[in-house]
Amino acid sequence: MKISKRHLLNYSILVPYILLSVLGLIVVYSTTSASLIQEGQSAFQLVRNQGIFWFVSLILIAVIYKLKLGFLRNERLLFIVMFSELVLLALARLIGIPINGAYGWIKVGPITVQPAEYLKIIIIWYLAQRFSKQQEEIGVYDFQVLTLNQWLPRSFNDWRFVLLVMIGSLAIFPDLGNATILFLVALLMYSISGIAHRWFATILGILTSVSFVSLTAIKLIGVDKFSKIPVFGYVAKRFSAFFNPFDDVAGAGHQLANSYYAMVNGGWFGLGLGNSIEKRGYLPEAHTDFVFSIVIEEFGFVGASLILALLFFLILRIILVGVRAKDPFNSMVAIGIGGMILIQVFVNIGGISGLIPSTGVTFPFLSQGGNSLLVLSVAIAFVLNIDASEKRAKLYREYEAQL
Repeated sequence: MKISKRHLLNYSILVPYILLSVLGLIVVYSTTSASLIQEGQSAFQLVRNQGIFWFVSLILIAVIYKLKLGFLRNERLLFIVMFSELVLLALARLIGIPINGAYGWIKVGPITVQPAEYLKIIIIWYLAQRFSKQQEEIGVYDFQVLTLNQWLPRSFNDWRFVLLVMIGSLAIFPDLGNATILFLVALLMYSISGIAHRWFATILGILTSVSFVSLTAIKLIGVDKFSKIPVFGYVAKRFSAFFNPFDDVAGAGHQLANSYYAMVNGGWFGLGLGNSIEKRGYLPEAHTDFVFSIVIEEFGFVGASLILALLFFLILRIILVGVRAKDPFNSMVAIGIGGMILIQVFVNIGGISGLIPSTGVTFPFLSQGGNSLLVLSVAIAFVLNIDASEKRAKLYREYEAQL
């Protein structure tokens, strides 16, 4: 008996993905058209680029969905992907173009490539492959299997050393936002690797404590002194705005203060699509980091809540695929992808609302950025393939049981 995967497509994931992607194109046009016209450029320039990336994404989803799931377990393929990523990261620093004081973008004709974005899915893929091979040992010896009874890595192929190289490489740009996301994703993957549940609470407690102590230290030392540290000088203004954006509305607090104004302007039902005031030069990065502030301003809290509900539904359906999966590798990949999107949402909303320092993290699907959309689309393709493969394996097991 042969079961075609096209009959097992999970529409509860595909449909929300399409709706959010189309909504993202509308939001990108709304947030960029006015500024592009003022600069004498075509109002469709950025949304056209976003549309090209989405078209490529749809092709990739179709191709990845048809592939046998075994390609994700190919260690040689993973090594090639990781090596290529490190080369691209090096090129981004050496020949890349700086944007807002940070490097990390490579200009290829009309297209800009951001290699750091692709690290999100690569790290999930890498850790899922490493941890899934050690499930029996983890079940007996717990976290000691992963740490080899050593707090620090002693070899180059230790997963902790690999993560240190890949995440640490972002410090040379510097890219605090993506480094934060990657660090949290790595912690998530470690927590779902099969270790005892109590360690998740321990890790969460340590992370919260370290964050509180770090912010307190920066507050006491002073942002001015903190900004003199070579790597962290770029992010000093973000911490200054976090403590009180209204102390320097014309400077460091400009973005966050105008983000507040945008949300207040929106009220319950918004000003209407395209009617945002803050996007007309008042709120910098209105189409990327602070796009959700503009969404609230134009759609109101009611409309923004509905968009969040749709996004959370998609995330829950992705995580559910991982929870139901019988194969540890499939489970970790799906839960890791769902967790990655969820972390990105919380970090972005926390930044625009002042709950945490702004890190420059974009909002999934809605922010302008073809690389981010491409990574999300590939991640969705992985989950759709995993879900169909798990369903087909289950049907085969049931069929064989009846014989």
